[in-house]
Amino acid sequence: MATILAHIRVEPGRERDFESIAGELFKESHEKDVGLRHYQYWRGADSGLYYCLLAFDDFRAFLAHQTSSHHESASPRLGDCVQDLRLEWVDPVPGASDLPPTAMQPLQEDADDLTRRYHTLFRAKIQEWWSLGG
Repeated sequence: MATILAHIRVEPGRERDFESIAGELFKESHEKDVGLRHYQYWRGADSGLYYCLLAFDDFRAFLAHQTSSHHESASPRLGDCVQDLRLEWVDPVPGASDLPPTAMQPLQEDADDLTRRYHTLFRAKIQEWWSLGG
């Protein structure tokens, strides 16, 4: 499993643009991404603050999403709207979520250059405390 909470700060005045692009990406991701379990955008309490929760069957499915043509075409447009982005790997609480634990997978030997780059750039960070008592 690979689950990420994206913290997104949008440039003032670009909220409508961001929401339009996010809507397109949501639709295409749900139509095309194999292994997608959860993918939703949320407005935060502060103006221009958004969240995106993404969950995939595994890290490879997440990488396939990141390198997909629909994500790659949306990325530059999103980049024009986004002031700050922080990706936080999260782990489901046993008994309080139906998602399995977040885990990292090795890179496939036949991976292309973009997948290799994203494998390093977005490496799943598993926190030590997640396994305490379990």
